[in-house]
Amino acid sequence: MPSNIKVLFKTCSPKRLSSPTEHIEIKHDSIDLETYQLEDGDILIRNLYLSLDPYMRDPSIESFMESFEVGHILEGFGVAEVIKSKNEQYKIGNLVSGFTGWEQYTYLSKSKKSAPMKILKNARENVDKIPLSYYIGVLGATGLSAYGSLKKIGHPKAGETIFVTAASGAVGQVVGQIAKFQGLRVVGSAGEDVKVDYLINELHFHAAFNYKKVDLDKKLTETCPNGIDIYFDNVGGETLDIVLMHLNLYARIIACGMISQYNATEEYGIKHLTQIIPKRIRMEGFIVYDYIDLYDEFVSTMRNWLLEGKLVYREDITEGIENAPDGLIRVFKGKNFGKAIIKIADL
Repeated sequence: MPSNIKVLFKTCSPKRLSSPTEHIEIKHDSIDLETYQLEDGDILIRNLYLSLDPYMRDPSIESFMESFEVGHILEGFGVAEVIKSKNEQYKIGNLVSGFTGWEQYTYLSKSKKSAPMKILKNARENVDKIPLSYYIGVLGATGLSAYGSLKKIGHPKAGETIFVTAASGAVGQVVGQIAKFQGLRVVGSAGEDVKVDYLINELHFHAAFNYKKVDLDKKLTETCPNGIDIYFDNVGGETLDIVLMHLNLYARIIACGMISQYNATEEYGIKHLTQIIPKRIRMEGFIVYDYIDLYDEFVSTMRNWLLEGKLVYREDITEGIENAPDGLIRVFKGKNFGKAIIKIADL
């Protein structure tokens, strides 16, 4: 009988997520695929890849995502194969992406209140050119976050300067390249020299630096001599505070994430917020669902860039669902290099 390893949310500690064994539990189970019964409208999927994301944390913290329940299976974005179906929209063998369980097999009930799984058309035929994991990364929520927020909040114009923090990460590497394609000067920061090298030599950012080794105020003066028009913020905290002093008139701040604050015992108080008024700075947060109307345009554009070899995309893949807790902790410690993914099984 096939195994069905599950990852359960065990407990939480406010403002802290540092130990996989403390917060997350691995449960070894099995599943009888031959006798497994479905209700009308339901499907059973075999999970192939899962996305590791910073929102997966303490349920006491308000978030746009539904909170995890202690003792229940963790959930997140994934890519899967339909192996049983009593839903006319899904055929056995369909490849799908969407919200799924952190387990090898997931039963999806038609009655569950969540967005339906999206069928990945032609994904099986193009798997040699576009890996399935890309559909929860550059062609999924990660890519749409970059594409949509830059377009709708950033309003980029050729010749402007954009500064991206966590620039080698899942969203940062994508938004930086899109901005470069649109004629902007792109400056990025990362926390390791190898990541800086990636930004400069593979993604061809105009400038990049290791924020741990520099005086940020001086480095921004050096790398952004004409000031910053768009700040793509993934970290918040002191970095945001310093960047405010370098923003130009009518600058736009795209608030994508603030990972420096997620596990902080005390949140950093922004001191230079008054800069927003005289400089007429616009700061706006978003969630990926804000850009659903751009989805078809986004997929078409990004797929073409990938097939042309124009867009470079790096993943940080952890093998095996039993290693998912360690992979998640690596995200919060900034140890991942690229989009963090769990690979559960081959197609």
